[in-house]
Amino acid sequence: MHSAPFAALDVFTLYALLRLRSDVFVVEQQCVYPDLDGRDTEPDTVHVWLTDPSGTVTAYLRVLTEPDGTARIGRVVTDHAHRGQGLAARLLAEAVAIIGPRAASLNAQTTAIRVYERFGFATSGPTFLDDGIEHVPMHRPAVL
Repeated sequence: MHSAPFAALDVFTLYALLRLRSDVFVVEQQCVYPDLDGRDTEPDTVHVWLTDPSGTVTAYLRVLTEPDGTARIGRVVTDHAHRGQGLAARLLAEAVAIIGPRAASLNAQTTAIRVYERFGFATSGPTFLDDGIEHVPMHRPAVL
């Protein structure tokens, strides 16, 4: 498990993270959107990723801090060849630890709702299409 703010990422790691996001979101899922949205470089953003024994990035997500201080999990992605191994759950466990007691939100692909529910997230709005893929907003309240 690896995690770092943008400023601590070396260029090779950054390239590998962005390559995985592009391979899955843009190529595999055919979603043409501005992946480089400026949020990766925010000082409070934490990038979290896993690698296989050879050092290849296999799964990734980022934890953002919203203007109101709550957290947002985004860009959750697992390489096609490594799906079904629980990598997203491992990343989410780390993300929840990073977030701590703060409230958190995310937009989940509807096929992944159950994974997020295991970490305290609940559907908080209606299903919507994002680049032709069904998503649902989810929220985890602050832990007091």
